[in-house]
Amino acid sequence: MFFKTFGNKTVKELRKKQGLTARDLALIVKVNSPVIKKVDYFKIKNVPEPLKSRIVPVLRGKKQGR
Repeated sequence: MFFKTFGNKTVKELRKKQGLTARDLALIVKVNSPVIKKVDYFKIKNVPEPLKSRIVPVLRGKKQGR
């Protein structure tokens, strides 16, 4: 389902491209900030599934309501 380039980028790269801090992303997906900091350097394809399904729509630009 992922484009090849999207899956190979890190969470931090995609987060910065959207103009989000780790805290902002954590608030949007309703997790603690340390969880986002922990996966910041993971490639999207390596993020554990429950978290990946919540983060990907936000990083693609489809922001969820807070």
